[in-house]
Amino acid sequence: MFAGGMGLAETALAVADGHRREVSPGLDEDGRKRLGQFMTPTGIARMLAGHFLHMPSEVRLLDAGAGMGALTAAFVEAACNHPVPPRSIDVTCYEVDPDMVAILRETLARCATDCARAGIAFHPEVVADDYILRSAEPLLAAAGRFNCAILNPPYGKINAGSKWRAALRSQGIETVNLYTAFVALALQQLELGGELVAITPRSFCNGSYYEPFRRLMLDLSALLAIHVFESRRSAFRDDDVLQENVIFHLRRGVPQNGVALSTDLTPAREVHFSEIVRPGDRHAFIRLPVGGATAADLIQSLPCTLADLGLTVSTGRVVDFRAKEHLRRDPGSDTVPLIYPGHFDGATVRWPREGFKKHNAIYDCPQTDSLMVPGGTYVLTKRFTAKEEKRRVVAAVYTGERAGFENHINYFHAKGAGLPERLAVGLARFLNSEAVDTYFRTFSGHTQVNATDLRNLHYPSRGQLEALAGAEDVEGAIAGFAG
Repeated sequence: MFAGGMGLAETALAVADGHRREVSPGLDEDGRKRLGQFMTPTGIARMLAGHFLHMPSEVRLLDAGAGMGALTAAFVEAACNHPVPPRSIDVTCYEVDPDMVAILRETLARCATDCARAGIAFHPEVVADDYILRSAEPLLAAAGRFNCAILNPPYGKINAGSKWRAALRSQGIETVNLYTAFVALALQQLELGGELVAITPRSFCNGSYYEPFRRLMLDLSALLAIHVFESRRSAFRDDDVLQENVIFHLRRGVPQNGVALSTDLTPAREVHFSEIVRPGDRHAFIRLPVGGATAADLIQSLPCTLADLGLTVSTGRVVDFRAKEHLRRDPGSDTVPLIYPGHFDGATVRWPREGFKKHNAIYDCPQTDSLMVPGGTYVLTKRFTAKEEKRRVVAAVYTGERAGFENHINYFHAKGAGLPERLAVGLARFLNSEAVDTYFRTFSGHTQVNATDLRNLHYPSRGQLEALAGAEDVEGAIAGFAG
């Protein structure tokens, strides 16, 4: 085997990883966040490269956001060790950071040496430019330029008025983050049968913002495999990245069959595609049933939607920085309660809180009237949960006077009014259950729970929720509700 016939220290991948360990800790933090730069460790690079089982005889490889070249080096290593090595590798590496380009060229020079020893012709091209903007140029946007793509794309939001958004729309792509933009463009540039392997955050798997990207991805390609990093630090531990990541493998223009699902804790198993994207799911959520399909099937089989229950979930109306002049540290005769996630205390709301860093109240006046909800009982959930919290969905019951709910809270109501108390308690217990938490983790890799996610959840009936309020065994009761 090729790699076994030479010292590991001599390989391009070893050189790239040495640069990563040396350079990455000294990168400017603000600049790295702005560019979404997280360099690929050797083990992760090899995992991505190992997915290319069908090595073309003449490889045309895309590495967009190449950084120091670790992914290309890993691909070259895999190609050199393949049972039937390719005759040639033409690689196009895009990298916008000039500090990375010099290191990238050194890595590619080592790749050329590695390929020469294996009898593979190697032709690299470095494009020191913005991948998104360059890909909007007519000659570069054409499909079929590449037959392989390997990506660790940058992470970062795309503003509505940015040049990136305009360039993407010229290619028929609607998305909100750099990483999904890179994947969408690369997928469009693949020939039929071409393969793409990428490591990205899991956030594209659900939520309305990523729905156009999910549909484009699933329309253009078959999903062959997904590897889930269940530990939030395992992929980019050296860079202290807390994103939850996945590696996914796509093949353009082929029929969709089963999906190989694996994690950093469990080996791959074949999963029917209907367990990943449920038939008839109008949002095309991508679920990751790493613990098996039991939790997903259990929740999916519950009898009711929110509409069936006569309930609605909305996002809190008080955006504090917009209502700054009306906020009060402490309640007074001319205020109403202002409820933040920090007021959650277990499954209830503790208000007011002494020494609270936020505000406990909001001035009651005509300008704030539209921000209030009537007095009553509501079920509140956090829109964002801290990384150390055990549950993805955290719910609490608020019972009290007219109030304002801050924007980081979702609240359940009945046509704008409160809920019957027993129904509210049962609903909160359901949302706080292990069954719901496990269900959310099958398709949500980030700590945000949107109102859309809660609307798409299946629920027990009103009678079952009321019974749940007094149940001793919540999990057992929920399992019994499934029909």
